[in-house]
Amino acid sequence: MGKEIKTRIQIHAPVNKVWGVLSNFSDYKTWNPFITSISGDMQVGSQIEAQIEPPEAKSMTFKPTVLVCYENKEFRWLGSAGLKGIFDGEHYFLLEELNGVTMFTHGEKFSGLLIPFMGKMLDKTKRGFEKMNEALKSKCEE
Repeated sequence: MGKEIKTRIQIHAPVNKVWGVLSNFSDYKTWNPFITSISGDMQVGSQIEAQIEPPEAKSMTFKPTVLVCYENKEFRWLGSAGLKGIFDGEHYFLLEELNGVTMFTHGEKFSGLLIPFMGKMLDKTKRGFEKMNEALKSKCEE
């Protein structure tokens, strides 16, 4: 069983500027209300550490593995809450240039045995994605 959260926002900034903000992990604490801390190497196969703070929920720390890192295009990782197969998430950021404007897609594909019981948490997660998207837009357009 699976579920996907997919959000999009148009950012009036070139894709390389948006990528620069996304790839500057050390600056997340200053602008990102959802992923409040992230560290590690963006190289495929590397393990990173990310702390998320969904609205109205406890913060959580994950140690996902980087699956894809294409500069100015895509960053994707796979993480698990506990044992693999219980509650897994493939988190992604996609950037598409449209005449000097960036279409930013932020989503996650969830799978695992706990999916049917995670409805409220996934709703809070979606709100967290939307808050991050708005903050990223503000940061990149300033």
